[in-house]
Amino acid sequence: MKVEKAVITAAGKGSRMKYITSVLPKALLPLFRKEDGKFVMRPVIDLILDSLGEAGVTKPCIVVGNQGKLLVDYLAERGVTFVTQNVPRGFGDAVLRAKDFVGNDPFFVHADDGVLTGGYVEATKIFEEMEPDAVLMVRKVNNPQRYGVVTVEEVGETMNHKLLRVKEAEEKPKVPKSDLGISAVYIFSPRIMNALEQVDVKEGELELTYGISNILRQGGEVYAILLEKERWLNVGDPDNYFKALEFTYKI
Repeated sequence: MKVEKAVITAAGKGSRMKYITSVLPKALLPLFRKEDGKFVMRPVIDLILDSLGEAGVTKPCIVVGNQGKLLVDYLAERGVTFVTQNVPRGFGDAVLRAKDFVGNDPFFVHADDGVLTGGYVEATKIFEEMEPDAVLMVRKVNNPQRYGVVTVEEVGETMNHKLLRVKEAEEKPKVPKSDLGISAVYIFSPRIMNALEQVDVKEGELELTYGISNILRQGGEVYAILLEKERWLNVGDPDNYFKALEFTYKI
């Protein structure tokens, strides 16, 4: 089944960017892009939509919060569906806001605070050929305590990427079992919605990783590709935003 839908979560407050994101959504923070041999600055949401479009997505949905008006206005003529998450209750809760939009179709999930330099087409091909419950994109990270982390077994190679079967997923573990952090770009079957609804969150936020763990516990099939050359261009905090600006100016 083709992956034609995407849910982009853009309801967070962007508190790590402080002053600028009190007036401008993270998704509208710009990065450099060359057009006709000259540098322009394009909002990261454009780069996200372009990357998803190259992978076959034609129906994007964006989850916005109380400060989403500028983003809605910017994308008003582009055929984007909008849903709201008025109270930020976590990444997983934001995805659940789009349950009606998703219906019975597979879909991408993408955070709004960055974009990968590649991997979208490869992940789509794996999902469409193997039809698992999810395909994740993982990278080796120096600080796995800050990420959703997976334990895996290697099962082959596809399109110059190692293909991994995911055995376990944890959110920000104090004692990580691996150094493979989940990038904030995923492909899911609609099964993830029920898996998220079954999570009992007594306190804290509903994380997407909890839903992935539920799928695995219920015998579902989750694969991942290892990103080794690709980068996550992060606009979510000042240090990483500066690095992302430097990187996009040099390519």
